Amino acid sequence: MMRILPFLQKVLPYIMPYRFTLFLVFTQLVVINLCELLKPWPLKLIIDHVLGGEPLPVGFGQDWSPQTLLLAACVGLILIYLLLASLTLLYNYTSIGIGQRLVSDLRSDLYDHLQRLSLAFHTRRQVGDLLYRVAADTYAIQSLTMNGLFPLLSAGLLVIGMTVVMVRLDWALTLVALLVCPIVFMTIARLNQKIGAAAMQARQKEGAVYSLVQRTLSAIRVIQAYTKEEEEHRTFMAASRDSLAAGRRLYTLQTFYSGAVNVLIAAGTAAVVWLGAQHVLSGTLTIGALVVFISYLASLYGPVNTMVQTQALLQESKAGVQRVFEVLEAERDLPDGPSLLQAAKGLISFEHVFFEYVPGRPVLRDITFTVEPGLRVAIVGPTGAGKSTLASLIPRFYDPLAGRVMIDGRDVRDYRLKDVRRQIALVLQPPLVFPTTIRENIAYGRQDASFEEVTEAARLARVDDFIKQLPAGYETEIGEQGATLSEGERQRLTIARAILRRAPILILDEPTSSVDLETEALIMEGLEKLTAEKTTFIIAHRLSTVKRAHLILVMHDGRVVEQGTFHELLDQDGWFRRLYLSQWPETELVRMRSST
Repeated sequence: MMRILPFLQKVLPYIMPYRFTLFLVFTQLVVINLCELLKPWPLKLIIDHVLGGEPLPVGFGQDWSPQTLLLAACVGLILIYLLLASLTLLYNYTSIGIGQRLVSDLRSDLYDHLQRLSLAFHTRRQVGDLLYRVAADTYAIQSLTMNGLFPLLSAGLLVIGMTVVMVRLDWALTLVALLVCPIVFMTIARLNQKIGAAAMQARQKEGAVYSLVQRTLSAIRVIQAYTKEEEEHRTFMAASRDSLAAGRRLYTLQTFYSGAVNVLIAAGTAAVVWLGAQHVLSGTLTIGALVVFISYLASLYGPVNTMVQTQALLQESKAGVQRVFEVLEAERDLPDGPSLLQAAKGLISFEHVFFEYVPGRPVLRDITFTVEPGLRVAIVGPTGAGKSTLASLIPRFYDPLAGRVMIDGRDVRDYRLKDVRRQIALVLQPPLVFPTTIRENIAYGRQDASFEEVTEAARLARVDDFIKQLPAGYETEIGEQGATLSEGERQRLTIARAILRRAPILILDEPTSSVDLETEALIMEGLEKLTAEKTTFIIAHRLSTVKRAHLILVMHDGRVVEQGTFHELLDQDGWFRRLYLSQWPETELVRMRSST
């Protein structure tokens, strides 16, 4: 028998809130099993006492005519099946309802936990596989409990009840019938491990298919632009074949499992029928009693077979539960601090900060600087210098490997994570919008904002005129991944979202990379008004956007190699000057100096 106890311990906290309803389900099972035990007895009454003429063993009904007794037996048979059908319907309705609530509770916890795990966790996982765990693997708790344990319990109760009745009818036949059971359970023990491994592999392969489809649909423009449809289709079909092959292997094992048990049950039935017929011929057993016994035998082997099938189902459910709790048990590597942060002043400090995504490959090296509240800081440097990584440490998307990132003089790890992020508004790359209305996208960080506040944020982000031209205005629905908008329009919407946040710390990652120079100038003018009293970090490749920054940090190879104002850095023959001259000719540099 599979070791189910560890999984029961995991699901027990989800089961306990429904313990009273589960007790009701258990009561229904007991009554259903009693009805199952009563099913053959009307037939015995007809065979032995109506057709065989034997007197009833009790006083009630002894003066009834054969016709009356036949009618009573037939009515009793109908009532038993009617009661059984009604109770089964009630049991299914109740148990399915509990199972769905268990799935909902587990899915809720998994989804909530996934959102709170760090970006480091999500970068190591495939989105499609996590999607499969949320959408499909969570059903394992229903299979494990309502479709697994309860049928197993029901079958066990039925086997016990039938064994008791069968022993009273003929103990020798019962012994022969039960000899099959140890062989069946030995077969279960031998095949369970293989079925469990096959079930886990099947779910992993199916998760890989989900991941591949998600990746393909997310990159459909690139695939079509590079005419890679056939190659991607071949990749998909290879993954699909692997998934189907794993499923076929699991199905084959389960079918062999079921077939072997059925052969054993057939052998046991044949032995009982042969021996029972001998007992009838010798006069030690009536025909009606043999019919009841054979009916019980079929009903006995039915629960045994159910127990076998349930064991296979439990093995598959085990794989699903294991995959779900693998994520639920993943430690949050960004634990909350004890302190509250309700209104940050905006003083930001980095003290000897080191960071790496992959051990042994540092991305940030000994970063140290301080930004006073209300200052605008530009972070510039070549691609891969570590600019976005540096900014991502402020809202604690990651924690540094060494050193400290501080807000208002305290390590950000001392604050509650939610409090830290409420003090920060971000514009990230690439710009992300949701498939909802434009108004809801802008108000995503402040859903209590008035319509006037939303429009003011859109005006500062220079997207208000575009929105007003749309047929539904701010109530216009945006397509999936913002497909109905241009890159620049999406970027300006995310800027409006950050403006509306009204946080004391603002992080802008390439805020104007997808707009033309004229629009960039208008956006920077609006942002200058917005950032007047906010500590602002602007990550920029276009150095024209950093002219009015109070401090510029120049990064190269994970280090801050220069820092100063725009003109201070231009006057030095260093990294910033070379970066600027790569974007602007020497004549423009001379003109700019003369104009300032």
